[in-house]
Amino acid sequence: MPDNLPEAVVAVKRQAEEFIDKVIRPLSNKSVAEVSDDAVKLVKEASRDAGFFFKTQPKEFGGAPASTLELTVLRELFSRTNLPLTRYIFGPGPGVLHAVQGELKSKYLEPVLKGEKRGAFAFTEPDSAARATWGVMAGDKLVINGQKSYITGGGSADFISALVNVEQADGGKAGTAMVVIDRQAEGVAIDRVFSSLDGSSHVGMTFDNVSVPITNVIGELGEGMPRALANIGNVRLMVSAQAVGMCMFVLDYIEKHIKSPHRSGVPLGDKEGVRLRFSDMRIETFVARSALYRTARIVDSGDNSVNETAITKVFTTETAGRVVDQGVQLFGGQALVTGHPLEKLYREVRSLRFVEGASDLLRLNIAKGKLELGKGRL
Repeated sequence: MPDNLPEAVVAVKRQAEEFIDKVIRPLSNKSVAEVSDDAVKLVKEASRDAGFFFKTQPKEFGGAPASTLELTVLRELFSRTNLPLTRYIFGPGPGVLHAVQGELKSKYLEPVLKGEKRGAFAFTEPDSAARATWGVMAGDKLVINGQKSYITGGGSADFISALVNVEQADGGKAGTAMVVIDRQAEGVAIDRVFSSLDGSSHVGMTFDNVSVPITNVIGELGEGMPRALANIGNVRLMVSAQAVGMCMFVLDYIEKHIKSPHRSGVPLGDKEGVRLRFSDMRIETFVARSALYRTARIVDSGDNSVNETAITKVFTTETAGRVVDQGVQLFGGQALVTGHPLEKLYREVRSLRFVEGASDLLRLNIAKGKLELGKGRL
């Protein structure tokens, strides 16, 4: 649970609450569906001054990286506001580029951290793909073919970090690799542009004999899948914190609603049926927060946390789905009117059960982790 937090983390949380009240809320215009560029710029500048911007960036680049527990506290808090501008408080993190050197560092990582370039993560192939994306060694080049689907932000990215199965020129297997591919490289094409229910944008992309330098491989050949999964694990815990923050926003919002005067003559909160539903929402949120904070502490301990982050992601996102749905039910039909705070969450929360692994896929991985690999705890 978020009890017994280190005093330093409690102090940062208080600072963040003050930042929200003094910076985020005044800039949040509820009559405008999209945040303005000027507002985003002001948030980023204020975040730099306050020090939040650097908490997701490496120390060697001037960052002040926070612990997983501290980031979890802040991400939950920001999500609890249900204000879009909070997503611009943290600076861009290194993602799968976190340990690169040489040209990958100077051409990609450094510009990303400065906000001069944007990357996108390409992991999933479409169901119709004949085979997983592959690359063939050709001297000091890697020739890549295949498809990737659901590349979030891929349409505006400067480069793609793609998981590729690498083969030697003679057909021998060299293992998986994370490979940086310039968006404008010859043979790279976007074959589908689409948006999902939550409003986020994605692309499908094809690679037709795309030639990249072998130096664009992140780390060593064979490290692709572990590096991809490590990045995914970090995102899963971030999504879990966002999901719990959503639950807390809904509980705050609904509590105020059911305490207010009602046309029936008594507040809705006086009705037994409403109290039962509200109690269920609180019970599930309490348990979800407990799992979230325990897992954050496990990650910070350095122990293997693959199964725990998967468990937490499944439970918190499915809990958020139920809590948001029940919140809509208790508020009534007006909660589904476009622009209503719960309508916004109702659209957003469904996608969380697919982000970085669909719930049932993660369930299979959790079982495999214990039954075949002996990993995981209760």
